Amino acid sequence: MTEYDAVVIGAGNGGLAAAAALAKGGAKTLLLERHNVPGGCATSFCRGRFEFEVALHQLSGLGTEAAPGPLRATLHGLDVLDKVEFVQMENMYRIALPGALDLTLPTTRDGVVRALAERFPAEEAAIRSFFDLVYDYFNQFIAIFFMRDPDVSREKYPLYFQYALKPAQEVLDEHFRDPLLKLALGAYWCYIGVPPRQLPFGDLAGILYAYIEFKPWHIKGGSQALSNALVDAFLRNGGEVRFNCAAAKITVADGRVAGVVTADGEAVATGCIIANASALTTFTELIDRKDCPAAPLETMSGMTVGPSVVCLYIGLDCPPEALGIREETNFLCTHADMERAYAQYRTLDEPPGMVLLTCFNISNPEASPPGTSQIAIVDLKYADPWLAIPPERYAREKYRYAEGLLAIAEAQYPGFRSHIEEIEVSTPLTHMRYLNHPGGAIYGFDQYAKDSRIFQPIKPALPGLFLAGAWAAEGGFQPTLMAGASTGRAALKTIRRK
Repeated sequence: MTEYDAVVIGAGNGGLAAAAALAKGGAKTLLLERHNVPGGCATSFCRGRFEFEVALHQLSGLGTEAAPGPLRATLHGLDVLDKVEFVQMENMYRIALPGALDLTLPTTRDGVVRALAERFPAEEAAIRSFFDLVYDYFNQFIAIFFMRDPDVSREKYPLYFQYALKPAQEVLDEHFRDPLLKLALGAYWCYIGVPPRQLPFGDLAGILYAYIEFKPWHIKGGSQALSNALVDAFLRNGGEVRFNCAAAKITVADGRVAGVVTADGEAVATGCIIANASALTTFTELIDRKDCPAAPLETMSGMTVGPSVVCLYIGLDCPPEALGIREETNFLCTHADMERAYAQYRTLDEPPGMVLLTCFNISNPEASPPGTSQIAIVDLKYADPWLAIPPERYAREKYRYAEGLLAIAEAQYPGFRSHIEEIEVSTPLTHMRYLNHPGGAIYGFDQYAKDSRIFQPIKPALPGLFLAGAWAAEGGFQPTLMAGASTGRAALKTIRRK
């Protein structure tokens, strides 16, 4: 039986970052991945002459060389920062509601305030007050969690204690009257998957601050280039990776992990496992019920599986400017009610309230062949309505629903349909198959405040077992990469103590 210091199950963002951190720290590490390529959501696929990005739309937290963000430090520490070429986006996003709103927000604080004030002049003072709050709050957050102030108190950090868990909708309502202004400022809620009524203001403030101060970025070659770079760094530091090799079982002895059995039946001995599989899969399928601790099962009983997506991957036979596509990130709305838009995640009976249309060529003309465009149209959806469709009706329903999404794009960019050269449609069932996640969830569990890392710190659920990825913390690229690296370092400490 081969023995390793650590085994990492799953080569998604969290697993790759954890594996790279372990190998760099000198741990003899094996990485197991059931798919034939690394990345999980951070990957690409080809149709015709197009290579489509699967999931990355705006990378947060990177910052510039002159003003680096926390993700830049993480990638530098994993030996991949200089192995990947990043492309900065000019603007944060465009948000459009036909006949009511069409607004583009730049990537500077003054620029955002100016753009909003020009569109909503009656609320200029409230807009300035809101961004004062965003920045003052987040500066306190930085002092607590990044500067690690040992003397944290309500008196010293009043804004953090007052606003961290306060619903974002309440803060928006306290500042603004116009629902279109609230819509314009709340658009990023779909990057987390819960609406402003349930989204903590701290999360909304954090994402606005991050994209303004550290800018939105993409990666030349797509997120697959970063996944490949992480695997290369892992291998350079002595790691071993096996693709097309799923973990079938985590073995337990004397109350702690003892090894992994692969789907091929090979037994691998280790005292440290990092599971980048879903928490549900880890504790209900990989670990025998008799060996599973009660605590994680009790914790998960109060959680709910988050949304997946319907995504249209589209290759156009014309450049974006031919259709009037001028922004990379476009939130296209059919109404201004964010609560209703969230409710529509659970139904296929009406068009969605908001979709994300990304055109990767705006910041990176090389994202598709010359004279073409690579487009993604993303609509968050829970798996439940898709699971209720009889198999014989699935294809028909998938393409019927996709037609509705294309109609939203066509309304914004007339002639869009006539320029489609390649199109692929994914649904939550697609993501269930490729990610092996319950419900095809892209953010793990629903991202409620009670389930955040504020209340769920990194600690082994079973001695020797660590979790990585969206199911263990927050979803999205920056959170899973940074949390994966942190988990890898935490696991390394336990290995060294042994």
